[in-house]
Amino acid sequence: MLTHGSKKEKGAADKRRSFIDKSIKDRDGRVALWLTPNLPLTIWIVARVLMWPLSGTDEKAAWVVAVAALFIWTVLELLQGVNYFRRALGLVVLILTVTSALHGLL
Repeated sequence: MLTHGSKKEKGAADKRRSFIDKSIKDRDGRVALWLTPNLPLTIWIVARVLMWPLSGTDEKAAWVVAVAALFIWTVLELLQGVNYFRRALGLVVLILTVTSALHGLL
């Protein structure tokens, strides 16, 4: 029988993470605010860079690729982000992406 304050009970308490820890740290306890860009974000960066020298339909095609890639990235962050900050970032960028895409289509 475990008594109050036993080693096993303290170990379980140590595994509980505060809201701040859940907001900025991953499951291993490492601060995870900036991560190496994954494939959708890399595609977005490349498409945005390619848009500068392009014009006409080529620019529009790069814009579509950029918006699609950023949309995928935001959904991945929103659903699979390593902490609350990353998930909130995904939500904010999703709202901005949808708003920007709708504005670009009008």
